[in-house]
Amino acid sequence: MTMTISLARVDSRLLHGQVATVWTKTVRPNRILVVSDAVVQDQLRKTLIVQAAPADVKANVISVDKMAKIFHDPRFDSFRVLLLTENLTDMHRLLAAGVDLRGSGVNVGNLAFSTGKTMLTDSVAADATDVQVAQKLMGQGVTVTAQTVPSDRPQDFLNLATKKGLA
Repeated sequence: MTMTISLARVDSRLLHGQVATVWTKTVRPNRILVVSDAVVQDQLRKTLIVQAAPADVKANVISVDKMAKIFHDPRFDSFRVLLLTENLTDMHRLLAAGVDLRGSGVNVGNLAFSTGKTMLTDSVAADATDVQVAQKLMGQGVTVTAQTVPSDRPQDFLNLATKKGLA
């Protein structure tokens, strides 16, 4: 038995209103785990993220290594997790470290636009690196979809990238 990942989401904004309300009501986690080596080092961001969690769900900010350790620790088997990372690379690092994402797949909800990125949807911008990481995840049996909110239809990330000439 290991912890259950109800939703593994990539969102460059991490935990914000949309995730805290709409997604939490949909997937009903008992814990929100924000996995970011950068945020662990940033006390202000860490505090703001924990405060954004709904009152009935505890949120923690942890490193990629810590998530890999607790995923297999029986003390955390009761966790039904909404897992958040800022990027696909961290999600792949988790998979490589033994966190099983095949059951949940990876939901790409928001990737901020920056120079060199192409908009795949209204809220997802990607570049060649994002596409390569998504290909690695999918090659290991993890579905990767773009979906901003639960009422949106999930779209295959690589199909979107192919249509935009990235894959």
